Amino acid sequence: MRRRRTPAPPSPLPQRDGVDPVRVRLPGEGTWGTVREYLAGRLSGAGEGVVDGLFRRGEVVGVDGRALAEDTPFAPGAYVWFHRELAPETPVPFEVGVVHRDDHIVVADKPHFLATTPRGSHITQTLLARLRRDLAIPALGAAHRLDRLTAGLVLFTVRPEERGAYQSLFRDRRIHKVYEAVAPHAPDLAFPVTLSSRMEKPRGSLTALEVPGPPNAVTHVTETAHRSGLARYRLTPQTGQTHQLRVHMASLGLPILGDPLYPEVQPPIPATDFHRPLQLLARELHFTDPVTGREHHLSSGRTLEAWEAYEDWAGGKTAGAGRYGKIASWQPLVDDA
Repeated sequence: MRRRRTPAPPSPLPQRDGVDPVRVRLPGEGTWGTVREYLAGRLSGAGEGVVDGLFRRGEVVGVDGRALAEDTPFAPGAYVWFHRELAPETPVPFEVGVVHRDDHIVVADKPHFLATTPRGSHITQTLLARLRRDLAIPALGAAHRLDRLTAGLVLFTVRPEERGAYQSLFRDRRIHKVYEAVAPHAPDLAFPVTLSSRMEKPRGSLTALEVPGPPNAVTHVTETAHRSGLARYRLTPQTGQTHQLRVHMASLGLPILGDPLYPEVQPPIPATDFHRPLQLLARELHFTDPVTGREHHLSSGRTLEAWEAYEDWAGGKTAGAGRYGKIASWQPLVDDA
């Protein structure tokens, strides 16, 4: 019989810029003489003097919220908290929309280039941190994620104890998701088409791969409109593998416009360049609320700007051409299709 794990005590530190403090549980045994000695070893990659600076400023605290001194004895199993020192981040200059909010969930309309949750070099410039600040909901948590480059609907939970119920919607495939994409038009392909393959994303790899084996990724693709070499597609995933839609569209020979990874990895885009967003949008979410029983049919208010910019460009206007495309720069991809 598995012994139930004792939950961690609540944090004595408030969030900072919508980001939780770091919580560290000291090992159950070890030869460290002080808490500082243990943290210096664990955080050795953070840079020389970082841990000493935290203690010097009184920013390492125990369960009672009191600052720990540098000579605080190591106590097996004890918890300590502190806020990490964050590197400056380039602000993502796009507004976050909210399409639904109640006592249980928030459904946000994410812009391109904004990460869903803190990870890697994206910490404060994330959808979760921004919503926690703007909506004053410190306990807000993500029920799922969208890629940083993908725009559209993301479901968040207001109450931590209900998060598992909403996450199960995605795990058990009880939520219907619809995406929209802009990619080259393929007059020789018959739609709708269903793609089914096995995908794996090796640890440390930027891209996911289609490999032999039982399928774990299924996507329905329908073309909804086309003109002058471009087409708009409706994508309905039955599964949720990493980069699934991007891989499947590339496998059709129709890579999504603005994709820096598929079919080939492109040179990194500078963090300050927001001019060529991936033309992929999480357009709709349909589900029965597992807590309230309410039926939700939600839709993003965003548009895929390569499609809109093409209209401006084709009509001789300059508004779309200036930011999104200089649309002629998208055109070689279309001509080569």
